[in-house]
Amino acid sequence: MARALDGVTTLFLVSGRESKDRVAEHKSAVDAAVRAGVERIVYLSFYGAAADCTFTFGRDHWHTEEHIKRSGLRWTFLRDNLYLEMIPRFAGADGVIRGPAGDGRVAAVSYEDVAASVASVLRGEHDHVTYSLTGPEAFTLHEAAEAFGLRYHPETVEEAYASRRDLGAPFEVEGWVTSYTAIAAGEFAEVTDHVERLTGRRPQGLPTRT
Repeated sequence: MARALDGVTTLFLVSGRESKDRVAEHKSAVDAAVRAGVERIVYLSFYGAAADCTFTFGRDHWHTEEHIKRSGLRWTFLRDNLYLEMIPRFAGADGVIRGPAGDGRVAAVSYEDVAASVASVLRGEHDHVTYSLTGPEAFTLHEAAEAFGLRYHPETVEEAYASRRDLGAPFEVEGWVTSYTAIAAGEFAEVTDHVERLTGRRPQGLPTRT
């Protein structure tokens, strides 16, 4: 990777696929950027990233951010909320979204708005700034399901783990379940104006059913 980055001044780093080694992979990429003489990293992180956030995959992003800060490089973090387009993909074949999100709200953001925000940051000077990218409103999964022509069934945490137990590795199942419990805890609910500030336009929201 250091050879691939030879001559590069700005690295746009997108997080790797969820794995047990993801933080180590991220750190390796950052270290390669330092060796190659990269001057700036723009990192696509996650909304509310913290060492103790409910969403376990969000913790990977916090550790990556901290490593980037220690690298001595200029940096910008773009913390996107859950992707709007992913919400309907949560549904099973029966058209039901199941998860322990309760009546919590999520300010999901569209792929297009994230991409436009990234492009704006890459073109400008945004050193040592963190942006939290959200849609224009926070909605419940009941509201989202209705907008997408689906149905939402709130599971208990125990039901959520039991229904996903055979679908992946334990760390994956924990990540999937905690994405819902983070919604229930209100950790994805705050709406920001960062997309509009970066792109000059209002971000996309839920589709309107007619």
